[in-house]
Amino acid sequence: MLCERCQQREATIHLTQVVDGEVKKVHLCQKCAEEAGFDLQGSVSVSDILLGMGVGKAQESTPEKATRCPRCGMRLSDFKQRERLGCPACYDAFADELMPLIKAMHRSERHVGKRPGEAGGLPMGVRRELEQLRGALESAVAEENYEEAARLRDRIRSLESSESAEGDGERGQP
Repeated sequence: MLCERCQQREATIHLTQVVDGEVKKVHLCQKCAEEAGFDLQGSVSVSDILLGMGVGKAQESTPEKATRCPRCGMRLSDFKQRERLGCPACYDAFADELMPLIKAMHRSERHVGKRPGEAGGLPMGVRRELEQLRGALESAVAEENYEEAARLRDRIRSLESSESAEGDGERGQP
């Protein structure tokens, strides 16, 4: 199989990339792979693959953009090597290069992971309400106000069951 870039030499580097469910296969000769920026002696970094590094494009070897982060001085090549940004300002300095990477990783341009208050499964507001209701339930039982205690118990069960129904079903009712 011939190299897809130069169409002259035998392809010895074969890459498969899946983006949004679409499979892209790239076949390059060693020379074209090196010109595209792949470090064939070391391991290929995830950021290099996700950022493209010339995969699927007939790019000519160009010197790296002189863009540096104005705050920490990091260059794009530093990020590719370390796979970590230097500071929060790097996100703005390298936005054009990072957006395809973020989109590929999260299948969106925004990260919408868990918030810290949801680490235990329930949102912070629901947990607070449950704590208050349980405290009120204890007080109602201590005061022998059983009608109020029953109402509070039902409200607690309702909150717990609606949360377990929305979740993955691992949490059950007590």
